[in-house]
Amino acid sequence: MEDLTLDQPRANPADFAEPSAVAQLHCIDPANRADEADTIAMRLGSAQFRRDYGLRYAYLSGAMYRGIASRQMVVAMGRAGLLGFLGTGGMSLEQIRTDIIAIREQLEPHQAWGMNLIAQVADDAMERATVALYLELGVHAIEASAFMQITPALVHYRLQGLEAGPDGTVVCHNKILAKLSRPEVAREFMQPAPERIVARLLAEGLVTEQQARLARHVSMASDICVEADSGGHTDQGVALVLLSAIQRLRRELGCDPRSLRVGLAGGIGTPEAVAAAFILGADFVLTGSINQCTVEAGTNDAVKDLLQEIDIQDTAYAPAGDMFEMGAKVQVLRKGVFFPARANRLYLLYSQYESLAEIPAAVRTQLEEKYFRKSLDDVWRETRAFLATRGRQDDVDKAEANPKHKMALVFRWYFGHSMRAAINGDTANRVDYQIHTGPALGAFNRYVKGTPLENWRARHVDRIGRQLMRDAGALMLERVAALTAN
Repeated sequence: MEDLTLDQPRANPADFAEPSAVAQLHCIDPANRADEADTIAMRLGSAQFRRDYGLRYAYLSGAMYRGIASRQMVVAMGRAGLLGFLGTGGMSLEQIRTDIIAIREQLEPHQAWGMNLIAQVADDAMERATVALYLELGVHAIEASAFMQITPALVHYRLQGLEAGPDGTVVCHNKILAKLSRPEVAREFMQPAPERIVARLLAEGLVTEQQARLARHVSMASDICVEADSGGHTDQGVALVLLSAIQRLRRELGCDPRSLRVGLAGGIGTPEAVAAAFILGADFVLTGSINQCTVEAGTNDAVKDLLQEIDIQDTAYAPAGDMFEMGAKVQVLRKGVFFPARANRLYLLYSQYESLAEIPAAVRTQLEEKYFRKSLDDVWRETRAFLATRGRQDDVDKAEANPKHKMALVFRWYFGHSMRAAINGDTANRVDYQIHTGPALGAFNRYVKGTPLENWRARHVDRIGRQLMRDAGALMLERVAALTAN
């Protein structure tokens, strides 16, 4: 729960400085450095962030598609004093409901948990319905990902948690952690909700007049997670560049760093990476790729066996199936699979031709025999039926009138097929596995080589989080000792 004073003046970040763990390192007795590593780990990041979420460490596990970031993962994190987000992308509302109820039953009221809300560019009705479900079931923390602009669903969620406190503060019950990699998007989340959207929600009876008034005094996000190059959807950003730029933007906008925190994700897989993030001023860290290779991850053992063996060079970039036409990218496993090569070829064909009919016969035969393992006509029939059941007849009509759009929808089928094959452990289609991951997992595999955590069956998401934070604390102690010795 956040408390924000009404009509507060433009903030001076120096007024809100918290005693940092880094600043306190030199005060520790050298004889007790090993014992103090965990104490330092618990002080890393923003103290207000830890208080607001009720956390032991400023360490989060991010959402991963179709429940790969599973309810078991969320529960394990919550019980350990950490925060995990359920990966709801691609899940039905009924599946999401079932998981929320299970999480609430297994965690104590004071233990932290959250849900993912992924931008639904082509299906805003699903986005609105997901928010309605979250509000119904009392979800008070969401990770908003892939948003390029503020949507009515996001504003509805944020405003429904607003109320006036007795001491002149705005109390924000619903927290939004916005995961992003562009300063212009960060700017929107650092500011209050757009007035036109607030007015629309008020007219529709979705927010009260009081909530509409209070909306002027709070930023859309409680927290910004700067996402550098990562597994899955990525803008291939550089952590050193992005984090400092968005921290500077927060200062320029005069935001109170106690109520609008900026953390880092992407490439976090070793104590060195964790320590570097906090030394750069990150208020928290969020991990992703390393958690897919844990007992709690909602994917199959065959995928985990592959991931356990990768090194830092064993990933590649491929088109993102959900944003295929836009040329957006995902980072995926390359070692042992054909998916990235095949996916990139499909995008090349889409760029070269205006319709399926234009594709040379020999190429079409190869696609049908090797990639799709069925005729493209059959793929279209399946796709058309699926869209119809989802209430997307407009998409079907557009494809029938626009051969280029039809080709995109047919090619998108391969991306859905490859994702399902990986999640379900379909060994007949192993070469087509689409496994989102980044080099951080390769670095983590090196870090735990020769230890009990080398085998993924001993990797538990909460144990990994605690060990990374504690080892980061120990590393900081070593670095400070070396500096002061000189």
